[in-house]
Amino acid sequence: MAKIILSKGGKVLLETELRKGRTTIGRRPHNDIVIDDLAISAEHAMIVLLDRDSFLEDLNSTNGTQVNGQPVRKHFLQNDDVIELAQFRITYLETQVSRAGHFPDSATKPGVASGDAGKLARIKVLSGAGAGRETIINKPITTIGKPNVQIAVIILQPQGYSIAHVEGEGCLLINDAPIRTEPHQLVHGDVIDLSGTRMQFLYN
Repeated sequence: MAKIILSKGGKVLLETELRKGRTTIGRRPHNDIVIDDLAISAEHAMIVLLDRDSFLEDLNSTNGTQVNGQPVRKHFLQNDDVIELAQFRITYLETQVSRAGHFPDSATKPGVASGDAGKLARIKVLSGAGAGRETIINKPITTIGKPNVQIAVIILQPQGYSIAHVEGEGCLLINDAPIRTEPHQLVHGDVIDLSGTRMQFLYN
C-alpha cells in the first residue's frame, strides 16, 4: 500500500492512501484530489497503480509536473519521491516493502513466474550497436531505455511479466502495435521497440 501527502509551504493539506487504479489530480471538482489554485490545470496529473507499483503521468498540464526537481511526463514512483505541481508538493510514501526483492514465503521468487520454474527471462537487443546482446531479467522491476528519451519497466508478477511505458515522448511498441498507459502482458518472442531500438523478450 502507498500513500501521498499533499502540502504547501510546509503545511500538510491532505494525507490519503492510494486505493484506486487511477487517482486524478487537478483543479476541477471531478478529480480525486482537488487543488483549487489557478496554477493547477483542470486535469493536471494522474497516478496509476499497477499491482504494488505506482506511475505518475502529467496530463499535458500548463505549468508541468516535476519529480525531485526534474520535469517529467511519465515517471515510475519510488518511496520518498516528491511530486511538485506549481507551489504544491506531493510526497509519495510506500507503507510496506514492495520492492527490493522482498517476497513472502508463498510468493514467487525474482526471475520465476508462478508455474514457470526453470524458465529464464531475458531481453535480446535486435538493432543498433548493441545488437545480439542479451540481458537476464532477474529483478522484480527492470528498467529499460534511455533517461530523458524514453523509459519502460518490465515487472515480474505472479501471472508472468508485463511491460509499461513510464517516461518519454512517443509510444512504446510491442510487435509494432502502440502501448500507452496500460501495461502489456509479455509473451516469449514479443518484439519491443523503444525509441527506435528493437529488442526481443525471451522466456524459455
